[in-house]
Amino acid sequence: MNQEPVVHTRELFPGQLLSYTKQDHVITFRCDNGLLLNVYVLTDEIFRFRFAPEGYFLQDFSYAIAPDFSPAVSKLQIVERKNYVSIKTAAVECRMTKNGLHTTMLDLKGKVILQDDKGFHWEDYEHGGAIVMMSKVAQEEEHYFGLGDKSCHLNLRGMRLQNWNTDCFGYGPDTDPLYRSIPFYYGLHHGQAYGLFFDNPNRTLFDFAREREDATSFWAHHGEMNYYYIHGPQLMSVAERYAQLTGRPELPPLWTLGFHQCKWSYFPESVVKDIAANFRERNIPCDAIYLDIDYMDGYRCFTWNKEYFPDPARMIRELNEDGFKTIVMIDPGIKVDLEYDVFKEGLEKDAYLKNPDGTYAKGNVWPGPCVFPDYTKPDVREWWGTLYKDLIRKMGVHAFWNDMNEPAVFEVESKTLPEDVRFDYEGIGASHAQGHNIYGMQMSRASFDGIKEYLYPNRPFLITRASYAGGQRYASVWTGDNVASWEHLLLASTQCQRLSVSGFSFCGSDVGGFNDQPDGELFVRWMQLAIFHPLYRVHSIGYNDTGDSAIDEEAVARNMETFNRDQEPWSFGEPYTSMSRKAIELRYRLLPVLYTAFWQNVTKGTPVLRPMSFMYQEDAETLHRMEEFMVGDNLVAVPVSEQGATSRGLYLPQGHWYDFRDEKEYQGGKEFYIAAPLESVPIFVKGGAVIPLAPVMQYVGEKKIQQHEVHAYYTEGTLESVWYQDEGDGYEYEGDCYRLTTFTLKGDGRNLELTQQHEGHFIPTYETYKIVLHGIHKRVSRCLVDGKPVSYYRRGTILEIKVPRDFGELQLG
Repeated sequence: MNQEPVVHTRELFPGQLLSYTKQDHVITFRCDNGLLLNVYVLTDEIFRFRFAPEGYFLQDFSYAIAPDFSPAVSKLQIVERKNYVSIKTAAVECRMTKNGLHTTMLDLKGKVILQDDKGFHWEDYEHGGAIVMMSKVAQEEEHYFGLGDKSCHLNLRGMRLQNWNTDCFGYGPDTDPLYRSIPFYYGLHHGQAYGLFFDNPNRTLFDFAREREDATSFWAHHGEMNYYYIHGPQLMSVAERYAQLTGRPELPPLWTLGFHQCKWSYFPESVVKDIAANFRERNIPCDAIYLDIDYMDGYRCFTWNKEYFPDPARMIRELNEDGFKTIVMIDPGIKVDLEYDVFKEGLEKDAYLKNPDGTYAKGNVWPGPCVFPDYTKPDVREWWGTLYKDLIRKMGVHAFWNDMNEPAVFEVESKTLPEDVRFDYEGIGASHAQGHNIYGMQMSRASFDGIKEYLYPNRPFLITRASYAGGQRYASVWTGDNVASWEHLLLASTQCQRLSVSGFSFCGSDVGGFNDQPDGELFVRWMQLAIFHPLYRVHSIGYNDTGDSAIDEEAVARNMETFNRDQEPWSFGEPYTSMSRKAIELRYRLLPVLYTAFWQNVTKGTPVLRPMSFMYQEDAETLHRMEEFMVGDNLVAVPVSEQGATSRGLYLPQGHWYDFRDEKEYQGGKEFYIAAPLESVPIFVKGGAVIPLAPVMQYVGEKKIQQHEVHAYYTEGTLESVWYQDEGDGYEYEGDCYRLTTFTLKGDGRNLELTQQHEGHFIPTYETYKIVLHGIHKRVSRCLVDGKPVSYYRRGTILEIKVPRDFGELQLG
């Protein structure tokens, strides 16, 4: 009988501190057992800890850290005490014990934020390799959030999770791992928040007080113990500082926030044109139509099936004339075929991943045997980017979708390439064990750079399935191959919230579910939820139950009900078509809110979607809420995820709130029960907020706005709201061609004052606002705009006033 070889390990710890030295912002600690620790003080709030157990560091390199990130510390003080060394900035203190280098992070009042349990330890294998581990104290009542795309409760306490990008068709609740690796989490206890980013691209694991209730730990079987501490004390501040560290995306073109329609697959051309015609004939807004893998010639990327699409440039041009952008799929697997130009070019450039013996690594994907570009090689990224030129310049394709880039491989248990496949890794060299989790990110990078070059002066748009921390710089994401179920409707909500606070604000799900078929009720509820998700895209498996794109026409004819896999907004008949249209129209009304939230994300790193706990962390009730979430600064979305529900409970934090639907007012700090019939989309607005609403259009830019609606919700006190505008595409906004409006609404119980200030030189098309004031219960004796009386129209507690676009002050009393 064959027996598994015994692998002996030993657990090791840092020894006694011998010395420490400082050079610029880096403090190096040396122990008596040879271990080195570098502590990098990057900002007043961000510390990096990098361990070298054997006394030397390998080349310092990370794909995650933003290329433009640079250290900036206002104060750095190092003091040696009897038992520890103190490193203090203007925001936080780090204490390092002399015995074992145990770390404690404190605020400047001496309150412990994060401290080591066992701290750093590692296990050496007898025949090489090591596990690097870190354990921290799990504080009493500590809550954990983040870690990217996980199909579990928003609060991670009590869970063990791992990061290894995996093709997870039809995943379910608590399936782990999924498509992306974002080894970054938040901790919150006693009103203080922090972030911890474990920048190790290998398979990483996290235990949030599951094995031991008083300890949280993270580890990897390869690579360094290299992590960042990010100080709060607010969760939102941590989110913004993490984005500063790992990078923020470019501002997306406005049309990408419209509605998108996708299916595996729309072909031939007549089907695509019919889908487009149905949207316009039914007056259902839509900005983009997608082509999945069947548009290609035998699944060969960067080619066209000439039988299905004899003249793609003409088709794309005609779709564009009708207001539709065309988005196409590109996978990383390149078919092994000497008649295929892309494959041959890659051979000439030695572009593909290799086995240890120097042969090209191969795996079966859609075209059959494929090779895979090594996107960690700069010249390969440059070559890959050039492949988009003809699709953009000759065909007119507007945007792209990178799929299967974990990389996914069929017919093998691991679902991917062997771990010993070799990567260039910027000349450093690495195995697939280290390169796997960054593969999709680097494909995104290569694609993004090429698309940006050939689309200029327009802005690029790219979607990716797989990615790593920092990948938000290049692409948006969706939650992968989900299922048409009520369970997955709730998952879509929590996954997108988690992605947003993990750096990937431009996220969404396959609306209605990719696998299986929703009924009309489920589809409508999903359409309503996705109003608030940045990527608003319906996508479904169509007839491809087994991955075979061939359609059994006779079976379809025999039983249309069973084989009806259409998932367009009209596919379920009335009343669901009208309800879907209403949801999409509301999305287009809310575009100014979403675009402003993206401006905040791009400039400050503020997440677009915000769990209630991130906005109201001092309210203990919000720490366990999953379904309600905020979009931007002032809107609370309240999706309905229970079959047959016509009402639901919700919690509103302290403050004054308005039901967007019917003007009802609520004082928060408790749970409410509201009506939520199927045709209804519950939204709540913070009292004091000013919300711009756009007119409904069939696609972004269909017509010029003649007058813009601005809704102001009265409350006692003062609140500022911002509204960002620009051309919606192009890069002139990077100069001063934008318009940032700051509204200030003041109420004192008797009077209302609304003022606005502008920044930037963008000039909108409209000349006037229709100001809609909500919550005006008292009789109005005067209404002044810039000191002059104006007329108004009153409906109950609502007042409507027409004012010049550049008014300075509106007074009501």
